[in-house]
Amino acid sequence: MRDRFSTGVVCVLPALLAALLTGCTQPAAGGESDDPTGATASVSPSATRASGFGAVFLAVDECSSFGKASFTEVPCTSERAAARVVARHDGTPSGGPPCPATTDFVLHISEQSQISDEDGDGAVPQGYACMRNLQPPHPGDPGGGGGPRTIVGDCVYSSGSGQVRETACDGKGAKRPQYKVVQAVAERSRCPLSTALYVQLGGAQPVGCARPL
Repeated sequence: MRDRFSTGVVCVLPALLAALLTGCTQPAAGGESDDPTGATASVSPSATRASGFGAVFLAVDECSSFGKASFTEVPCTSERAAARVVARHDGTPSGGPPCPATTDFVLHISEQSQISDEDGDGAVPQGYACMRNLQPPHPGDPGGGGGPRTIVGDCVYSSGSGQVRETACDGKGAKRPQYKVVQAVAERSRCPLSTALYVQLGGAQPVGCARPL
């Protein structure tokens, strides 16, 4: 899997243990989106920006095309438009605000010092864009089996070493779902008695209460 904002890699513990596991491994992003659920991809503005579509590269409500090696900014009315930016932040996902819950995938924008200048100062800062597909499927939806965040309604399976990964709740994914996150709470003690697994979600309600399927 990929970055912390990548497709559903979360830490878990059986319900009888005393605490949530922390410090999940966070695989690095690659040069393109090599996951069909589209969790993450790296973008170099100098290589992919199409001029004239806004002062900021991939600003909120702007659109991108899909490509095998790059994602290009295009007008949202273009037949090439495939996904829309729902949130845009500077820095890295691990140090910045989380993407909206139903984000389908994240684009990591490489820092650029001379080309593709956004504001005339000769620099495009490192950042990331939270993307939502213009058409289904939406892996970031509850139960969709992907997206950068695990949320209530998602299903997971055990991947070993105290981790679980998301998979589609309808059973059409590569792995059969074993648990479903039915509630998000602030503390483990607030999970219902039927909870079989605690899933680390992050945010204001960081504990996911999962029941077996």
